[in-house]
Amino acid sequence: MPSTTPSPTSTTALQPSFEDLGTPLHDVTFVVVDLETTGGRAADGGITEIGAVKVRGGEVLGELQSLVNPGRPVPAFVARLTGITTSMVATAPPLELVLPSFLEFARDAVLVAHNAPFDVGFLRAACDRLGYEWPRFAVVDTVPLARRVVTRDEAPNHKLSTLAALFRAQVTPDHRALADARATVDVLHALLERLAPLGITHLEDLAGAADPVPPDVRRKRTLADGLPEAPGVYLFRGPGDEVLYVGTSTNLRKRVRSYFTAAEKRGRITEMVRIAHAVTPVVCVTPLEAQVRELRLIAEHAPRYNRRSKHPERQSWVRLTDEAYPRLSVVREVRAGTPHIGPYPSRQTALAAVEALHDALPLRQCTARLPRVARTAGSPCALAGMGRCSAPCVATGTADEGYDAVADAARAALTSDPSAVVDALAARVGRLAAQERFEEAGLVTHRLRAFVQGAARAQRLDPVARCAELVAARPTSAGGWELVVVKHARLAATAVTRPDEDPLPVVDALRATAEDVAPPVAPAPACHPEEAALVLAWLEEPGVRLVHVSHTWACPVRSAAAHADLATVSTTVADLWVDPDGRPDDVADPVPVATMTAC
Repeated sequence: MPSTTPSPTSTTALQPSFEDLGTPLHDVTFVVVDLETTGGRAADGGITEIGAVKVRGGEVLGELQSLVNPGRPVPAFVARLTGITTSMVATAPPLELVLPSFLEFARDAVLVAHNAPFDVGFLRAACDRLGYEWPRFAVVDTVPLARRVVTRDEAPNHKLSTLAALFRAQVTPDHRALADARATVDVLHALLERLAPLGITHLEDLAGAADPVPPDVRRKRTLADGLPEAPGVYLFRGPGDEVLYVGTSTNLRKRVRSYFTAAEKRGRITEMVRIAHAVTPVVCVTPLEAQVRELRLIAEHAPRYNRRSKHPERQSWVRLTDEAYPRLSVVREVRAGTPHIGPYPSRQTALAAVEALHDALPLRQCTARLPRVARTAGSPCALAGMGRCSAPCVATGTADEGYDAVADAARAALTSDPSAVVDALAARVGRLAAQERFEEAGLVTHRLRAFVQGAARAQRLDPVARCAELVAARPTSAGGWELVVVKHARLAATAVTRPDEDPLPVVDALRATAEDVAPPVAPAPACHPEEAALVLAWLEEPGVRLVHVSHTWACPVRSAAAHADLATVSTTVADLWVDPDGRPDDVADPVPVATMTAC
């Protein structure tokens, strides 16, 4: 069995992983490990010796060393390099007896190795082969750390023997596991001393130390000091208290600290960090509240470094006009009394949906206002000659009831059952594909996708936008309840109850103090469409229970969401097509909706 030399001052390790933030390096327990093997492939196994040293705060807490029987002869060149021969390991314990001892020795510590991928790769492969669960250690590799602070003028390379000589290590590495681990301990401590002036003083700093961060950015890390480790929204502020950037996280301190490490690789954000002088936290009760507040703050402040949508008024809807002979129109605002689909993030995508409806239904495309009963016949357009317009303009003396049937079909496709459009375009895609007219088939597929997704979005928003008040609850992992009050799709109040607390009085208090929300014109919600999408996604999560609903909340059986799979008709064909505007399809994927019952 392996021999272990414990230290009399050994205490419980404090740092389990990089997930815990704010731990000074002198409080971190490191286990420096080195392996000797029969070869260079982890998949082949062949560990012949394990050596490990446990240290914290510069003090050695314990050591572990054991030869290992690899179950095969030691190659001659390995024996010459390490001094470990086949006869030496013949009576050594097998790896299945040594590995558990090492895993227990290193439990709750951060692994350190020189060229860590080699040693950690062998250990992980051994765990997989022997059926042990890998503890997912945080790992520090001294090689990239050395590359960061040791120049070529000081050392010709970053080998362990070279660094040990440079830093005057107490032990000279000799290709034996324990000696090499001891030498790596001295190298690690020397590297940490050099990294400290660069601001690398905590474990989370060490995680990105190998990837240099500009000094002026790293110095800003103090902006994260004092931030709570709680869900919420953070605002980076610049000169004149200008809001530069708004973000959200389940752990404010952890997320903000990441902006000053190598984890942040976005050039624009690094530019933002350079001019920021403060970070304002907004602690939220739940992650949903944090996401909603982020959207509202972005819409309010329009930060120049946020790229996401912050102008709901710029989103487009497709509307069937309120005329004697209705037609389709792309509008910015929903109007009462007429059906709409959307919203669309761009006018181009809305126009694609309009084209889909025109491909399937002979709606008029002219913009003239036609009387219900004309005295004289008008001149039919070219589309009428091609059978793509019902031409109500040529009817005289009586109303064109044939066009009424077309308008009713369009109204049904927009509000309840899009089958007429889906079936017509799906059949057309099939014919075009059979004729190998792939570009045309791709264009029709793009239009179909735009129509179905816009219709599904509107049909999903409509019932919750009409609902004056909806109260829902979801159990928390702690045993309490997460409560929300939604009014016309807008988050009006939220709270979390304790496991021992009756949630109904909290519900009553939330309803009494919730924000007053004026009813919108459905299907438009009384908030940013992205906020409504967040709220709906939360309401549709497993385990959510309805406490109170003031209006019927249901989805039609034959809604557009039921055809969501047909929105990707002929995926192969669609993949061959590039959008006509030269940009990727900017229609978001539809969110699945229950096809019956109250949502």
